[in-house]
Amino acid sequence: MDVDAKMTGIHVVGAIIAAFISFTISEGVITAIGENQALAALAGLVILIILGNLAEKILGKEEVGGFKGWLWSGIVPFMFIWFVVWSMLINLA
Repeated sequence: MDVDAKMTGIHVVGAIIAAFISFTISEGVITAIGENQALAALAGLVILIILGNLAEKILGKEEVGGFKGWLWSGIVPFMFIWFVVWSMLINLA
């Protein structure tokens, strides 16, 4: 399997998990936090950074291609899937 495909797969799965976490934070499921969309967005971005570092360790920094490789194979798919799934969850609630 290609390194770009592995990188995208890792970020897509992480984006679905991040969307669910962002949904629980933004809808106030965690009562100590309340309804907080800004904190939900921050949680998604923190998960993105963690996934980027994890993918570099798993796949190797040279194979990933630095920031340019992470941008197109990691950040763009993550952001798209995260926003779409988070929006779908909010609309279904």
